Amino acid sequence: MSILTTQRKLAWDWYDGSIPENVSVDDSAYLETTYSFLLYRSELPEGLRIGRGSTTYLGTMFDVGPRGRVTIGDYSLIHGAWFICDSHIEIGDCALISWNVVFMDTYGVSLDAAERRKQLETLPFDEDRRMPRGAPAKPICIRRNVWIGFDCVVLPGVTIGEGSIVGARSVVTEDVPPFTIVAGNPARVIRPIENDEANQNR
Repeated sequence: MSILTTQRKLAWDWYDGSIPENVSVDDSAYLETTYSFLLYRSELPEGLRIGRGSTTYLGTMFDVGPRGRVTIGDYSLIHGAWFICDSHIEIGDCALISWNVVFMDTYGVSLDAAERRKQLETLPFDEDRRMPRGAPAKPICIRRNVWIGFDCVVLPGVTIGEGSIVGARSVVTEDVPPFTIVAGNPARVIRPIENDEANQNR
């Protein structure tokens, strides 16, 4: 049974919004609210795909630019994460994403101070008062069976390997090997996940 009405609305939604036409949601997936699409601007044929049995709860925000695309695999749970996406963010199957996690495949604004100053000086005259996002984007890939603790940040270009765990309030600046526990700012390897633990994740 589809979760969507003919107007692509959610029957239980407290927010009077709808799911954009270029968003694919499996019939068995769950979206708590269409408020998650307030900042969604993807113009791709499929800007977001949510797989079988996956869940997004209140606080999840898809801040997806015109050329951005987010894919969420099967049976993943996302509890209030923020997706800042101008390229591609991929969440694998059976991922567990805790609250206040931020995925950003772009820094959004220039790393050059003079360029940022120019952007700030023109911001008051922009009708939407939005900083233009012109910085390069690098895809993020979260493999299957990954668990990311609360308040983490995953930065552009990062791949987190299968079965890995990211400790709460970590900042992930580089790739995480499969079946590894990392934590800290910047995140560093704490220990590998032992063979018996890794086998349970397969």
